[in-house]
Amino acid sequence: MAEVLELGQCTHRPDLDLGGSGDGVRVLGRFRDRDDEDRVVWLRAFADLAARDAFHGDQAPGADVLLLRPSAPVDPSALDAGLVTITLYHLPPGDEDAFVDFFTTAVHPLLTGTGARPLAVLRTLPEGRPDAGVVAWVASFADPEELREHVRTLGREPRWTHEVLPALTSRLARPPEQLQLAPVASSPPVR
Repeated sequence: MAEVLELGQCTHRPDLDLGGSGDGVRVLGRFRDRDDEDRVVWLRAFADLAARDAFHGDQAPGADVLLLRPSAPVDPSALDAGLVTITLYHLPPGDEDAFVDFFTTAVHPLLTGTGARPLAVLRTLPEGRPDAGVVAWVASFADPEELREHVRTLGREPRWTHEVLPALTSRLARPPEQLQLAPVASSPPVR
């Protein structure tokens, strides 16, 4: 079975232990949400769903967790960029395959062509949260100004504004959610 990624969010807890490689989990990234200083966001990897279920790390009460499968391996060093964005596309039930095809052929090229550096395309596992069909696009930027320039450039792209964005929006169950994240220095988890 392929790698399972856990994208988690919770209100800051200084004692939150995300585990480590000795625990059967790889912490790919730990972030501070730039829009909510009290929110901690993490991305960690497990060999498979059974390994994730067997993990006995400290699960934060009230944490919002999505279990995701990457379309290609995720390089943890790429998540150390100055700014990482994770855009969550919430889909109607059963539309994930068609959306990923559309995203790959129409959306991804325009996003990368206007300055976003793609890090991963992830999709929810039905076993992890059957009510949530989500595709997550992870990208990096050097800093907030580079992200703003990307958004400006994308907004001036006629194909984006007249074709792709309306088609993208029509495929969603609700508006996309974008997390703007600052990586937390690589250090052992606070216990």
